[in-house]
Amino acid sequence: QVRLAESGGGSVQPGGSLRLSCEVSGTTYYGRSVSNFCMGWFRQAPGQGRERVAFIEGDGSRPSRDYTQGRFSISKDAKNTLYLQMNSLKPEDTAMYYCVADPLRSTNCGGKPGDFPVWGQGTQVTVSS
Repeated sequence: QVRLAESGGGSVQPGGSLRLSCEVSGTTYYGRSVSNFCMGWFRQAPGQGRERVAFIEGDGSRPSRDYTQGRFSISKDAKNTLYLQMNSLKPEDTAMYYCVADPLRSTNCGGKPGDFPVWGQGTQVTVSS
């Protein structure tokens, strides 16, 4: 079974930076290697729905769609730990950030929250002065 665990959230002033991490436990999902999974990040602010942030293909490439005006960057390392580098943070970036995975897809890795069956517990990001 694949599990996701986020870390790296916290409080930061506007204009600051944070790097979120998502560690993956489990190496396969019904025979599929975790290194081939679509992965990404969603966020949810209080009283709002879950919002797309960034996605990454199974081969580590990034889909062309950018939901953060170039301020955030998604990547993963050889251990399949997923990262979200967040720069030029704004108060409106305040939210719970969730790491997600779809073990059944390797490409075209965007989508809605319901397209991702595996979720972490989330890490809180607060941007305020």
